Amino acid sequence: LTVLLFAIEISVHSTVCGRPPVTEGIDETTLKRVYEVGEELTLTCEQGYLPSMPTPGRITCTATGEWTPSNLACSPKMCPIPRPLQPLARGRTEAPYKSVLNFTCDDGYVMIGANESRCLHDGSWSSQPPLCKAVNCPLPTPPRDGKIVHDRPVSGSNTIYGQTWTYECNSPKAPSHERGSCMADGTVTEPPECRDVSCTIPTNIKNGFITFAVMRPHGYKEKVKYACNEHYTLVGEPEIQCQNTGNWSSKPVCKAPCTVGIKRGRIFYNARKIWISDLKPNRILHGEHVAFYCLNRAERCGYPVATTCNDGNLPIPECFVGEFLPVS
Repeated sequence: LTVLLFAIEISVHSTVCGRPPVTEGIDETTLKRVYEVGEELTLTCEQGYLPSMPTPGRITCTATGEWTPSNLACSPKMCPIPRPLQPLARGRTEAPYKSVLNFTCDDGYVMIGANESRCLHDGSWSSQPPLCKAVNCPLPTPPRDGKIVHDRPVSGSNTIYGQTWTYECNSPKAPSHERGSCMADGTVTEPPECRDVSCTIPTNIKNGFITFAVMRPHGYKEKVKYACNEHYTLVGEPEIQCQNTGNWSSKPVCKAPCTVGIKRGRIFYNARKIWISDLKPNRILHGEHVAFYCLNRAERCGYPVATTCNDGNLPIPECFVGEFLPVS
């Protein structure tokens, strides 16, 4: 009997509680590995976390080796996200303790300040958002026998990223390239060479003509003007210019007028509803719109369907019922 009681006594007193389970934010720095039965433990939140209850959470080691439940929950403090950064944070206005904001600048800009900021335990940020300042470039060098024309006024001895300019050569020479800029790596475009450029004698365009030009090769930036034959529509710039490459800029084209290909029927043209027989001459210019009247048999009424003249072709709506002109 003595031996049995001694064994029972040993087994009772050997019951202990291990380290209590804790959730995020509970201070674990003072926790032990083993606790005796009946021992009480006060749980608190670590720095940067707020308790869910005004009083500390007390738990007790029970005879079963289990801890009594705790109602304490710790939630992280929040740091307000600076208003200018909120659109980049997908509309969030706060970030929890230990969050990190990482900052980068666009190409062509250098960062002034820290490239990251951490949400601290007191609800503040470790550093202010940095500034992104445009890269500085030296002033560009003008071409030999030429000059630089800046797109915007430049002051001081530097330009900044994104600033642009035009290179010009003394007449009649042309620059090998016309545009320059301050680039993201802090360098500027190399100055061009000024060289002699000649464009060949300009040629006529189909259904058009040159209004005035001396039939000879032309120098850099010289111009030639075109016009179209009667009733044709000019599409593009009427003037072409001799470029620094020795080629002309794109020529315009002359688009043909259209004929309304029906014998009988009504159309809406130039803000008037007319019979096709009253359209004299039967001509619609390129790009102009015409509405044909189609019949809605169920409602016994007509409705307009618009179409457009495109270089001599005027599609007639499929819904139109009437007499067509023969295809020429």
